[in-house]
Amino acid sequence: MGSTRVRIAIDAMGGDHAPSEIVAGALRAREELGVNILLVGDPQKIEAALPPKTNLGQVEIVTAMETIAMDEEPLNAVRRKPKASINVAMDLVKQQQADAVFSAGHSGAAMASALLRLGRLPGIDRPAIGTVFPTIIAGKPVLVLDVGANVDCRPKFLEQFGVMGSAYSQYVLGTTEPKVGLLNIGEEDSKGNDAAVRAHQMLSENSQINFIGNAEGRDVLSGRFDVIVCDGFVGNILLKFAEAVGEVILQILREELPQGLHGQIGSALLKPNLKRIKQRMDHAEHGGALLLGVAGVCFIGHGSSQAPSIFNAIRMAKEAVDNQVVQRIQSQYILERESG
Repeated sequence: MGSTRVRIAIDAMGGDHAPSEIVAGALRAREELGVNILLVGDPQKIEAALPPKTNLGQVEIVTAMETIAMDEEPLNAVRRKPKASINVAMDLVKQQQADAVFSAGHSGAAMASALLRLGRLPGIDRPAIGTVFPTIIAGKPVLVLDVGANVDCRPKFLEQFGVMGSAYSQYVLGTTEPKVGLLNIGEEDSKGNDAAVRAHQMLSENSQINFIGNAEGRDVLSGRFDVIVCDGFVGNILLKFAEAVGEVILQILREELPQGLHGQIGSALLKPNLKRIKQRMDHAEHGGALLLGVAGVCFIGHGSSQAPSIFNAIRMAKEAVDNQVVQRIQSQYILERESG
């Protein structure tokens, strides 16, 4: 496209609110983040979702007439539908016509498409989905991975997650010497099953990361750790539980505010505080999860994502591109193999 601006390929047909919310979030990102947007999907539906008299500068519509439904088996669907919107978006990254891809559609299909089209980084056995959680310390998030890509993990997979997560935390989240932990049932080195004990040993011996030990469930949001690694089965449960807790707390705050005139006055006074609470707890503020370990920047959004989530996902994708996360992870593994 002849521009130095970061180019983001968006699966405009993926998600519960596609394409209207996807388009709205993408247009906001174009204006506020200065990125080029490639909206991939059915042109008629995308154009219908555009506001009247929209200036399409830095926006391109890329035709993809097929979609992958949420109830389809991901790998088969990705192979059977080469012109599905997620595949076309992923191909744009592979062909270097885009710098990153985002989809709020079928997460399994997004991962399968990334693996088949972009491939794994050298030295990475399994990619991992990493997502950012708030902690009790303001401005100090924790990155948890894997949250759904791998149900079962060998110890070496967890070690690789620690290296990839540490790089992301350092270069995108701005953490100096990220503290890495292994999610486990106790702090002692000997706790957990055989895989956890072996993973603890491998993480401890890896000189590329600052591994500080096991993290119990109560430590996840404590701010003690910057990166926490676990298998995708546990991580996905943790992610969905945390989302539910955040929604419950926000709902309780709404219900417990005083009613009537006093309530209106109180709510007005508390509005800035409530907004900050929502920003710290609402998963929409983080936008999506990065698929670490594939040869490209790929963000996966929640199926219910609306415009604010889309905007934040694009922001995170831009930051990952700007900070060369994929290249930094790859160079770390090259250095590891050379030193070995």
